[in-house]
Amino acid sequence: MQGVGPYVVFVDANVWFSRTLRDWLGMLYTTPENPSFVVHWTEDVLAELIHHLRKTHSDWSGSRITTLRDRLSETFEAGRVAEFTIDATYRGNDPGDAHVHAAAVACGADVLVTCNVGDFDWDENTSPYEVMHPDDFFVLVDDSSPELVAAVAAKMSEYWVRRDGESDLPQRLRKAGCPQFAARVLAHLQQMAF
Repeated sequence: MQGVGPYVVFVDANVWFSRTLRDWLGMLYTTPENPSFVVHWTEDVLAELIHHLRKTHSDWSGSRITTLRDRLSETFEAGRVAEFTIDATYRGNDPGDAHVHAAAVACGADVLVTCNVGDFDWDENTSPYEVMHPDDFFVLVDDSSPELVAAVAAKMSEYWVRRDGESDLPQRLRKAGCPQFAARVLAHLQQMAF
């Protein structure tokens, strides 16, 4: 993630669906003065997220979903991708993901973060971006900015202890499909305890 400008990241709807993954993306992005990466998204991705949240949480109020959507669009406002063209360059398994590919290309993404890595036909020699699972992306962030991850882990731990009386960040990450990053966060938390 070293380079001349921030690392350009396009995030798929299935990543936004997880509260744990949303929280980590948001905190990692907003904690430093100059984030090492910029997060991109589209209205299509947020519409897909809202659709799946509503299907899963039919009892949620309209304001809860609207607030979540507004927070995402405000936090990552600089990364909104409004112009993209769906063309024949998408060769993935799911035709419904052609808009994700098109937006990632349009914003010049270095990486597409998705829970469905296998749905994208990625070739390191020909693809305009790398496809990564959130676990791999968060490990990459920790490799380049361990002090940032440690600071965010401390903030998140404090939040959950205040809210629920306990904070098991590694367990939350494992449940969200990020076992490698969970181990990294556990190591940061253990180091802070000394």
